[in-house]
Amino acid sequence: MQNCGKLSHMVHETTFDNGLRVVTQQVPGMHTVSIGVWVANGARCEQPVEQGVAHFIEHLLFKGTKRRTARQITREIDSLGGILNAFTSYEYVCYYAKALAKTLPQVVDILSDMFLHSTFPADEIEKERKVVLQEIKMRDDAPEESIHDRLHQSFWKGHPLGHPILGSEETISSMSRDAILDFRQHWYRPSEIIIAAAGGVEHQALVALLHESFSCLEPGEPRRVVKPQARLASGRVLELCERDLEQTLICLGTEGLPTNSPDRYSLMILNAILGGGMSSRLFEEIREKRGLAYSVYSYVSSFADAGSMAIYAGSERERSCEAVKIILEEMARLRDELVPRDELEAAREQIKGKILMSLESSDSYMSRLARSYLNFGRYQPLDEVMAGFDAVTAADLGQLATRLFRDETLNIQIMGKVDPLCFAEKSEFIAL
Repeated sequence: MQNCGKLSHMVHETTFDNGLRVVTQQVPGMHTVSIGVWVANGARCEQPVEQGVAHFIEHLLFKGTKRRTARQITREIDSLGGILNAFTSYEYVCYYAKALAKTLPQVVDILSDMFLHSTFPADEIEKERKVVLQEIKMRDDAPEESIHDRLHQSFWKGHPLGHPILGSEETISSMSRDAILDFRQHWYRPSEIIIAAAGGVEHQALVALLHESFSCLEPGEPRRVVKPQARLASGRVLELCERDLEQTLICLGTEGLPTNSPDRYSLMILNAILGGGMSSRLFEEIREKRGLAYSVYSYVSSFADAGSMAIYAGSERERSCEAVKIILEEMARLRDELVPRDELEAAREQIKGKILMSLESSDSYMSRLARSYLNFGRYQPLDEVMAGFDAVTAADLGQLATRLFRDETLNIQIMGKVDPLCFAEKSEFIAL
């Protein structure tokens, strides 16, 4: 852990006059560099009629600039041996590249040209509209992905987080070029942008490469602040979706925590114990002991003002109700019984080990650096993170489970060939 402190000294930050921030982390001995342009304007910023626009824009920035066609963009990055990609989440969009450190000037030129000078040709918009519509169909055709979307939309119903990132066939089909450009103009302002780079990068050299292009952006409005908004859905929910599947899929959601919650370390350990790996309680009980499912796991989703925890399992129809009961029993056990010391220590070390092993590549460093600034407004040193996990006690886990695992917040989604004897009557369903 001694090296963690040393790496903290390699983090630097520069803010341009227009509010755009550049943050870097130089990693000694690393021959690659990863750079990402992060915009704090994800899908939760969208109005109902423009749902899916943030993701649509992400696609369109690869479709040509004043200097390059879409094909030239991909051929140039390939000729450098690099990777160029992007993703959209509810709270930000990221355009990133990874390549050898010696090619950074060329990579910056490509990435900045895409980000600042995309022309949004009408014919490319129509082509990409069809691509996104197929992506929506692909999501709906994939049962495991579809049930997670159903849970998310039901759990966050009425909340800005409650619609699919891809949008719907209706919103994408009707979205005009003007609407796309208006959204980009409004949200892609310097105060919302962080450019993060990590690996074989020297801070001032990168700032010099970026300054000419990005310092010319008009400042726009001050940085957006997300106002906390409580989840609007209330009461226990059980929804059944009949589909002709070989398995019955189960997705169960309950309350989580915001990204910057003081209890976030406890939540990550709680998740690891419940369903976060092959030694978790759900994996041991549902798969190893009873053979009810091949895939069973839990995960945490955290946002600026709220969060959730979800559990997934796929079982045969006749035993799906048994699987749900076990999930609820294990949640109740975490709430009602203290976690043994050895199990707590194993989960703690599992998480810490995964964090350290993830930092084997420049893209992992870059992503962690950017998320740290986006979520906390500063760099969060690894020593601080590890200390946060070390401070968690069994009592902390019990208190958090009591707070989060409540019958009135449960949202249960069942998809596939549903057993009517188990799920037909909601009143007969087991509760926490």
